[in-house]
Amino acid sequence: MGNKENILGTEKIGKLIKKFSIPCIISLLVNSLYNIVDQIFIGWGVGYLGNGATNVVFPLTMVCLAFALMFGDGASAYLSLKLGEKKKEEASKGVANGIIISVITSSVFCVVTLIFLPQLLNLFGCTDALREYALKYGFIIAIGLPFMMIGTTLNSIIRADGNPKYAMISMISGAILNTILDPIFIFVFKMGVEGAAIATAMSQFLTFIINVMYIKKFKSITLNKEQFKFIPNIAKRVSTLGISSFITQMSIVFVMATENNLLAKYGAESKFGAEIPITVLGIVMKISQILNSIIIGIAAGAQPILGYNYGAGKKERVKATLKIVLGLSVIISTIAFILFQTIPDKLISIFGSGDEKYMEFACIAFRIYLMLCICNGIQIPSGIFFQAIGKSVKSAILSLSRQIIFLIPALIILGKFFGIGGILYAGPLADGLAFILAVAFLALEIRSLNKNQIQETVVEENTKIENKLQKHIVITISREYGSGGRYIGELLAKRLGIKFYDKEFITTVAKETGLTEEYVKNNEQRRNILDTLNNGYYFGLTNSDEMFIKESELIKRIANKESCVIIGRCADFILSDMTNVIKIFVYSDMKDKINRATKYYGLEENAEKEINRINKLRANHYKYYTGGKQWNNYLNYDICINSDKLGAEKSAELIENIINDKTEAKII
Repeated sequence: MGNKENILGTEKIGKLIKKFSIPCIISLLVNSLYNIVDQIFIGWGVGYLGNGATNVVFPLTMVCLAFALMFGDGASAYLSLKLGEKKKEEASKGVANGIIISVITSSVFCVVTLIFLPQLLNLFGCTDALREYALKYGFIIAIGLPFMMIGTTLNSIIRADGNPKYAMISMISGAILNTILDPIFIFVFKMGVEGAAIATAMSQFLTFIINVMYIKKFKSITLNKEQFKFIPNIAKRVSTLGISSFITQMSIVFVMATENNLLAKYGAESKFGAEIPITVLGIVMKISQILNSIIIGIAAGAQPILGYNYGAGKKERVKATLKIVLGLSVIISTIAFILFQTIPDKLISIFGSGDEKYMEFACIAFRIYLMLCICNGIQIPSGIFFQAIGKSVKSAILSLSRQIIFLIPALIILGKFFGIGGILYAGPLADGLAFILAVAFLALEIRSLNKNQIQETVVEENTKIENKLQKHIVITISREYGSGGRYIGELLAKRLGIKFYDKEFITTVAKETGLTEEYVKNNEQRRNILDTLNNGYYFGLTNSDEMFIKESELIKRIANKESCVIIGRCADFILSDMTNVIKIFVYSDMKDKINRATKYYGLEENAEKEINRINKLRANHYKYYTGGKQWNNYLNYDICINSDKLGAEKSAELIENIINDKTEAKII
């Protein structure tokens, strides 16, 4: 995103999508196929009960994967952010703490799973017929959990270090080894599900070893023993940054656990029994995951293209990119729909043979449960699109709508009234409702994109003024909305004869990022609590991150050059290493804030609600980029002043006197 000539805003869109999406697709497909390979060989070597057993163990591995991705993607985001801020040492500590918490958590999961495996399997819908197989398979998988989790965490970090090829090779190496070992252990050594589990654990160990070897090869940072110290605040920040990946994976866990339990209950009441539905629907979901992996890969690869051009005001490129992404996704999902409807028996046969009831239910399941899979070609890219352009609320709703909002309630309600058939019809119902919601959100956003852009901000240059200070002093002012903090800062700068910086940042940041001044003005210093969900799997730095980094560079540059007053933008935190900084926080009573906002900012109706909203956005922004510090905590500042008690002019005069006294005292 570095400047206006960024290739994201100039290169042919088709070429960009090809460049970014193909690695995403390959990586996601390898992950999907990793799980399917076991089931193919188990199906032929053990039978469908073996596959049913892997399906009740699978949610357990997905829980572990959710934590591994949270730590890995969180450490990756932390790495990218701190490197952007030119803080290599902090970046190293973030990566080290991501690895540390992954090691600790994976060890705990391993021990807990080994001790409580029978109870955990019950939670995920295990039946008596599946129990023996599930225990054998799950016990060995549990032993390999630390290798899987740490390897996955490292894989994300390696990608963020700028070496996606290495990360892909390590994953593919594990997948290939798994494919080779599965038939050897299952058919040659006659080890059944235990053989498949050993093959999986050994493959995960290989990926783990390859990724661990990379620790000494990092290009952007250096990791040594000193960095590998657990720092709670950094570990918490890393985890927070990865929460999006965690929620995405855990939603799948909740669906699978609910589905397995309901299939066991209502399947037992049907002619198919409990085990056939659990086995078949697990396979159906994993095959559909191949479809989703391709669609997610296309859309995730387009994320930086959509995000940059949206912020740069290049609305036509945004619409063109979205059109290509949706077009490709619909084509892929249409092909999948045709296959699911015409050859379900051939698809299920890949996973071994079964009796007549098994094949009958498989055909019914494919045709009903995936009846509206075409809708995924719109719904999935829509959620990623809103994530890319920073619309966190819409992104969160669309991302969770299909799995949590629609599917789980549909499974429970339709299952109660229609039994096993209701479980199957819950799939297309959820797909259809999520599709309608996505289309509605897209239509509104496209209409907004078609509107004319607002003119860019015009910023007045600071006029030449005479510095009255006897020493180089930088004053940072954080303020509640409507407290008059900006005006106090402006008065203070004039009284001291130093420059005042606020809107100047908008023009400079826009020039250095390629984003429009309008976009910078409307999005800087404002972070919704759901914006953490916009840290996508392959997204890297968001526009908000890019703006913060550029503003940080600019603030440091200005502060080192001259005495000045700087308004907001976490300047007190950014300049925390400098000794010549005076940090001020301005607040006032709500009544005073409402009067000022009404008089000067044109707020009339719901003024209090709008003031609270803006202050909340500022607080979230401050907390996110300062590593958890509270924006209005008096401990962060040298001076906290209630402007309502003195008024703007007297407040500026009081601060001036304090600064003069402080500087004179130091000179003496």
